[in-house]
Amino acid sequence: MSDSSTHFAIAIDGPAASGKSTVARLLAERLGLIMINTGAMYRAIAWATLQKGIDATSHEAVVAMLSEVSLSCGVSEGVSTILVDGVDPGEALREDAVNARVSQVAAIAEVRELLVNKQREYLALGSLVMEGRDIGSVVFPDTPYKIYIDASEEVRLARRSAEGLDDVVSQRDAADSKRKVSPLIVADGATVIDSSEMNIEQVITAALETLAQQGMVI
Repeated sequence: MSDSSTHFAIAIDGPAASGKSTVARLLAERLGLIMINTGAMYRAIAWATLQKGIDATSHEAVVAMLSEVSLSCGVSEGVSTILVDGVDPGEALREDAVNARVSQVAAIAEVRELLVNKQREYLALGSLVMEGRDIGSVVFPDTPYKIYIDASEEVRLARRSAEGLDDVVSQRDAADSKRKVSPLIVADGATVIDSSEMNIEQVITAALETLAQQGMVI
């Protein structure tokens, strides 16, 4: 195992459908780093509640499930993976039923504590580009490399529709921003990039310029 003290994390935060996952993946490819999709980890918990017939609105039931479910976090071809009781949920993590309850389970303190610890453990494997909603504020608050990818609600809703998803991003925004535990915020020291009127290459260029300004040697 590598020495985590020599590794660093690039924090990519932002609301639903802002494009942060695509940005994180492409940045990781350009920089030769590991890409960690933390949203998939919360979606895996939401998917598990569906598989086990757990009421996602019940704090007690979800917390009890955590001690019964096995989450295996790894890396394959430079990208994070997650297995639930040995099963890869795959595209099921993007289903409407999962979308409908991911904010509910993500608001539970015990869920966030479990997954934040797993997210930090990834640093032992190498330097990371990690995307989510609390990476720069909670998971790696001391990293100097912080970017917040944003976009207008109209643009984000269109992106969701193009993916075949019909969830309302404003509802997800409200749930993520108003929750008591690790709400979605622009972390201290983060640079905001509004991707509303930019293509992906322009966003990546802006992100690389931001990282250079934050002290990264690229």
